[in-house]
Amino acid sequence: MMLFRVLAVALSVGPVAWAQTAPRHVKQERLWATLEKLSEFGRPPGAGFEGGVTRLGFSDADLSAREYVTGLMRDAGLEVRVDPAGNIFGRREGADPSLPVLLFGSHIDSVPGGGNFDGDVGTLGAIEVVRALNDHGVRTRHPLEVVIWTHEEGSTFGHGLFGSSAASGQVKAEVLARRDAQGTTLADWLRRYGQDPARLAEARIPRGRVAAYLELHIEQGPVLDESRAQIGVVQGIVGINDWLCTATGFANHAGTTPMDRRQDALAAASRAVLAVREEVRRETGRAVGTVGNMKVSPGGTNVVPGSAEFPVELRDLNVEIIESMWRRIEQRFAAIGREENAAFDCQLIFSARPALTDTALRDVIRDAARTAGFSTMDLPSGAGHDAQQVSYFAPVGMIFVPSRDGISHSPREYSSPAAVASGAEVLYRALLALDARP
Repeated sequence: MMLFRVLAVALSVGPVAWAQTAPRHVKQERLWATLEKLSEFGRPPGAGFEGGVTRLGFSDADLSAREYVTGLMRDAGLEVRVDPAGNIFGRREGADPSLPVLLFGSHIDSVPGGGNFDGDVGTLGAIEVVRALNDHGVRTRHPLEVVIWTHEEGSTFGHGLFGSSAASGQVKAEVLARRDAQGTTLADWLRRYGQDPARLAEARIPRGRVAAYLELHIEQGPVLDESRAQIGVVQGIVGINDWLCTATGFANHAGTTPMDRRQDALAAASRAVLAVREEVRRETGRAVGTVGNMKVSPGGTNVVPGSAEFPVELRDLNVEIIESMWRRIEQRFAAIGREENAAFDCQLIFSARPALTDTALRDVIRDAARTAGFSTMDLPSGAGHDAQQVSYFAPVGMIFVPSRDGISHSPREYSSPAAVASGAEVLYRALLALDARP
């Protein structure tokens, strides 16, 4: 897999001023108003728009937000359907029904304590593009479909990119039995979304049905903000592997068990967390590794921990680097287990391959930005996106807009109204350019 180690400025027209250097088709105020409204679903009590959101996939807040966004799609004249994975599609017919679909969209679920822009910008930007096409009386040759992918973040059931993975045939049936914190299975949630979990395989989209997929997104990193580039042209999306690991020792009385006789699972797991960080730091590129939480049992202050469960996530643009890091981490875990008299068991629960964006679509995005008067930069994505799963069945392209201070997955996540609208404008122009191609 090719590595992207160099960030290249493809076009420079000065600092991020977001000046009206060319006619605009999308309406900034209308788009921003929908972002503010969507933020109400999952907003902390008493908080405002800047207070962030917890709108986990497969939750009551997500269900309410889906109803709101589905209403927007219908108001824009889209014919709405929901597939067996819960993905929402809004179709706008083209002049030539024999042509494949131009697909574009994102997601609306969030991480716990997340922001109001990750996913939302791409989803509501896509709907705004349809509104702009209606405003200007534009009828495309290709049919257009806006998509809202289900459970992209994976916060509830540990399977990120769930909806797009189902569309690419990458979801195994056993995931349906996973339970959330309340004990509800994913299959039960699909039923609440009006779907039959037994038909999950029918969500798969065959190759050839989609001509191209475009996704507008905030960068979630500092590169565009610090470089003052206005539009990011994404080169590729990192691969992500998630493991669920359990350190098992022996629960015993904390006051009567000598220190040299303990089988302390938490001590072993704590050392394992540091081992993950050390092994990832040995890489010289952009690889990252994270342990995001830990569940300790039995959890008493006067009991030696008998087990500790924690996830390990590794990301890189090169799958071989991910595999190499994991082999070293496993060796470290085995050594720690011997020293702490504990055992480690790790199971791979999610894997998304690295995905390159289509070179022709990159060119289309650059040209669309140039005609709108925006500067661009080519850069890789360190975050996972539904586009990488769509790449199994269609060419993909991604448009980034700057994230202030590079902050994301936080209530402080922010992209300006002008940045959001400019990304939607580039999406509008790129879609029309693709539609005009033979």
